[in-house]
This record gives sequence, structure tokens and C-alpha cells, in this order.
Amino acid sequence: MEDVLFPNFRKVTLATSGGEIALVTGGGGPPVLLLHGYPQTRAAWHKISPALAERFTVVIPDLRGYGESAASAPNQSDAFTKRALARDQKEIMAQLGYHKFAVVGHDRGARVGYRLALDSPECVVSLTSLNVIPTIDVWDQVNTAFASRAYHWFFLAQPFDLPEKLLASEPDYFLDRTLVAMSNGRDIYHPEALAAYRTAFRSSSVRHAMCEDYRAALGPDTAADAADRATDRRITCPVLVLWQDRPYPDASRHPISIWRKWVCGDVRGAPIEGASHMLPEDAPDAVLEQLLPFLEAHNGEELHQA
Repeated sequence: MEDVLFPNFRKVTLATSGGEIALVTGGGGPPVLLLHGYPQTRAAWHKISPALAERFTVVIPDLRGYGESAASAPNQSDAFTKRALARDQKEIMAQLGYHKFAVVGHDRGARVGYRLALDSPECVVSLTSLNVIPTIDVWDQVNTAFASRAYHWFFLAQPFDLPEKLLASEPDYFLDRTLVAMSNGRDIYHPEALAAYRTAFRSSSVRHAMCEDYRAALGPDTAADAADRATDRRITCPVLVLWQDRPYPDASRHPISIWRKWVCGDVRGAPIEGASHMLPEDAPDAVLEQLLPFLEAHNGEELHQA
């Protein structure tokens, strides 16, 4: 996969306090950490990474439990909270020699990213969120349309081991249906990326990790957000928010309006017109048009410490 999707990148596996994280890294310049979402792997960034690697050192891990990364204690109650997954990212970046870096996250990766920015503000110089608002705000906005479109939020979060057993019966069918729905039926997936997603999802440990990820969203992730909201704890770095263009019933539900409640400084963003949920694979050029100038403005050469 690396030879085709990430030419000139090297593969590394690093041990953290909570598991082993597989990643690829390449390029040169200030460090940028790319975090993928559900139900994918690091392969999701293959259309974004070449342009970034021309100007930045790019680090692309599989999240704990996803792809080729593994939790050391997968049945531990907090093994897949966003706080735990964020700790992985801080530790791998430190091992690579980076103590200040930009974070770009899509889907679940953006949830790990904003938790990292809240818990370790000294590390995160900028945060980019693709198609995500904080988890507690998602629950505040649940309606019939969301429940129909994002049913996996509720299905995967059911108690162990109901979803695990059901997913085991037809993993390829479930994954392919999910990927088609998330891309609005478009043929956007590179064959090697699709193969990586299928290989990962065929693993019972990966499926369990995904379920635990969504269980955490119902419990400890929302509790962490609630604690931050109660104390008005905010993200201090500049934030870029990109989202698939869709109508919003009122201004309070708009992504920028929501993120302004969480950021004490610069927050900006734009819709990606005509794109599906899978922004890095469906609209890489439009994402890069917004992302590159943002990273260049907030990630100077002095941050390169490797």
C-alpha cells in the first residue's frame, strides 16, 4: 500500500503507553499530523499527502485499533476514548522529535484532534477539522434526519458484543454500504485504499475498536466535552473548519457558530461545495486550497525540530 499510495514515505511502528501505532511519514519542513476517520485507515490521506509533503513533514498514523495500529489493553474501559487516542498522537510525535505540530483531522480523527488541542495546547499550533463539530454538540442536534443518516452512531455504540457479532456475519457488505453512503455513491476510492479498508474491517479487533470508539462517544467523550463546556475551557490555537455544503436550519447550528464557542482565538472556515462526507478523497483539491495557506500562516519553519 505504501509504495502505491505513499511513494517516498517511510513506514514506522511506534509503541505508546496505550498500544502500538503504525504510521507513514515523509516530506520536510514543519510537522503536520493527519488523523483519519471511520471506517478508514491512514490510506484516506493519499490524495492530500503529496502536496503537503512538498512543504511540510507529514505524519499519518492509523488511529489506535484502526488499520494496523493496536491497543495494548483493548478491553480496558477507557482504551478508545478520544483522550486516550489523543495521548497516542502526542507520544508518537514526541518520539519522532516533534513537540509542536499542526493537526488536521477528518471525522473521528478530528475528534481526536480537538481533544488533543484541549488537553495539550502546548503541542498543537493549529487545528483543522473536516466535517466535525464537538461530540457534545452532535448530541444536542440529533433529529430524525441525523438518526437516519448516521445510524452507525447508535448501532456501533450498543453494548458489547451485539454489534460485534452482527458485523462479523457480513463485514465486507457492511463496510461497502457504509463507504458508498459516505461518498454519496461516487467512485472516489483508490483500489489500494479500498483494499486497505476492507482488510482492516475483516479483523475482529478492528471492528471491536470501532465499536468502542462510538461507545466512548456516548460516555466519556461527551463527559469530557461537558466538563470543558462547564469550565469554559477552550482551544487556544487557530482553527480551520471545512465541511460538506448543506443547508442549516438556523445560524446556531452552523459549524462556524458552534466552533466559535470552543475557540478563544482565530476560527475560520468554508463549505466544500458539492462534496460528500469523504472530503480528503472526494474533494482533495478544494481542501488543499483552504488548508495550505492556513498551515503556512500558522506553522513556521522554527517548529521543525526533527
